[in-house]
Formats: sequence, C-alpha cells, structure tokens
Amino acid sequence: MSLVELSVEDLRCLEQVHLQLHPTHNLIWGSNGSGKTSVLEAIFFLGRGRSFRTRNSDRLIRRGQSRLIVFGRTDDVPSQSLGVQVMRDEGVTARINAGPASALTDLSQAFAVAAIDPGVHKLVEEGAHRRRRWMDWVVFHVEPHFVEAWTRYTRALKQRNAALKSQPSQAGAWDSELVRWGEQVAMARHATLQRLQPFWKDLLPELSGLDVELHYFRGWSQDTDLQGALRASLARDLSKGATHPGPHRADILVRLHGRLARETLSRGQQKLVAITMMLAQVRLVQECIAAPPTLLLDDPAAELDSRRLERFIARVEQLRCQTVLTSLERESPLFTAQGTRFHVEQGRVAEGS
Repeated sequence: MSLVELSVEDLRCLEQVHLQLHPTHNLIWGSNGSGKTSVLEAIFFLGRGRSFRTRNSDRLIRRGQSRLIVFGRTDDVPSQSLGVQVMRDEGVTARINAGPASALTDLSQAFAVAAIDPGVHKLVEEGAHRRRRWMDWVVFHVEPHFVEAWTRYTRALKQRNAALKSQPSQAGAWDSELVRWGEQVAMARHATLQRLQPFWKDLLPELSGLDVELHYFRGWSQDTDLQGALRASLARDLSKGATHPGPHRADILVRLHGRLARETLSRGQQKLVAITMMLAQVRLVQECIAAPPTLLLDDPAAELDSRRLERFIARVEQLRCQTVLTSLERESPLFTAQGTRFHVEQGRVAEGS
C-alpha cells in the first residue's frame, strides 16, 4: 500500500500542509530545521499512532495550539482514509474510514509504515524497550492472533501488579491468565524471529560486514515455564510490587562473538546493524501482507560511506515499495527522476521545487 494524500495541521513547525505523494519515490529537501523530519513524523503517525522521535505526543503540537491533526489516504481499492488527532493533555485518537479506531494498533493494519532515522543506532545501543517494539510491529503483521494475546496479557499483568501492591494475597489469582497469554506472546515472537533470520542473514554481510547474531530472550529463564518462573519470583515480586518474569521483559539480544553488540561496536557499526534489522523487518512484513510497507528515510546518506550507501540504495530499490526520504540537497542518490520532489522552508511545503 502507498500513501497518496497527506494533510497536516499544527504538527511542530507545520501549520498547514497538504501533499499529493508519489506511489514510489518522494524526496523532501530543505535546510536544517525547516520541517523535513516533521513531515515524516506525520506519515509515521498515520500508521503507528505515535512519533518515531518522542514518546510524548503532546510535544508534537505546534506552539500556542491545543491540538494537531494528521489525515491521509491510501491507494488501496477501495481507498482507505486515516485520521489522527492529538489533544493536549488528552492523548491520541484515531479514525479509519470515518469511523473511530478501537485501538491505535488498528492503524498498522490499515497502513504499514517503517522509519530509518539518524537515531536508528539506538535500536542496538539502548535498552530492550526499543527492540521489543521493533519485534512486535513485525509480529503484529506475521501472527494474526498476536494483538489479542498481547492485549490480554498486559491487562492481566496490570491487575497482578495492582494486587501485589494493595492485596498481596490475591496476586496469584492472575497467574493462570498471565501464563496462558504470556506463553502465546512468547511463542509468536520466537516464531517470527525465526522467520526473519533468512532476511537478516542475507542482508548482514553486504550492509555491515559483521558476524552479528540475533537471539530471542523471552523474559524468563529457559530452564522453566512461565508458571514456574512466577512461583520462583513471588517473594521478589511482593517486595517490589511488580511482576518480574514475563514477555514484558523480553529482548532481542544483538551479539557479536557472544558479546552484546552495544558493548563492542562503534556508533557507526551499530547504525549499520540497526539499518540491517530495519530492512530485514520490512522484507518479512512485505512477504506477509498484500502490499509492501511505506519506508521513511530521514537523511539516510548521513554517516554512510559511499560503498555502504551504494549497497543500501540497491537493497532499498529491491523492496519496490513507496519511499519518502529527506535530504539537505535537491538531489539525492536515493531519489530517481521518476518521483516527486517537495521543498520545505520554514514549515511550508511546495511540490516540484
């Protein structure tokens, strides 16, 4: 699927923007601080209900305004319309085809989008939260029952944690529910990572040249099941008022020769590994859904030498998906003549400049 229309109101420096996007290649160029990345954030919001730059959606609202609105339309037959609104201090609401979305995850079903930005190295460098989010977006598209399992698990987890703090004797009442859905979440993630491995192994030598491996840690010891892990951790859980073992503590361990990659790789190497993770993710999702995801590329040439950039470009072109990329210059090696250019200046966007 491709996004063919985008309207934005009051997102960062973008007061009012309306774009007709090309189904394959789109270049957004302009100086630093002009609003290029904000356009990508708006597109990302339509598929994820959040930004790829901050977890606080209120920060996206233009100064002096009380809300932001993003609207988009895809090229599906029939076309789908997507709308997201952020009201200050009231959170995010979404609409799909004029009706309210039951959850923000519904947006991903309607419009699949992924982003590679200058901070992509954080996928390797920082904690497990980012890697769980990276994995779960893939699992959502690969395993049809994952969302239900994850929703029920998180609900039971919240109830158990509340009981640990206020009614310790009742905490165990939630264990069977936690185990039932937690095991399903863990199995879905594990199966998806196994399906991703061929794409990972195909891309890795060419893009990074590093012998890095991805391993799944499910959130508790491999020596026991989740029920046993909960029993063994009960005293600790009671003392801390929180559940420790479970898929909410899962991680994708990125290792080089047995050591965590973040402990051994340079920032540049971490970026290459993270880019490989992102492209492997997109390739697997592309295989599992009817139409390829839209790929957002925020200044992709930064920090890549000419050889790596050439290989990256070749791999992106093989995806045959819609791309929206930013650049400081009007020309970019990732942009072909068959596409649309947009020039951004002080929050205003003009096509064909």
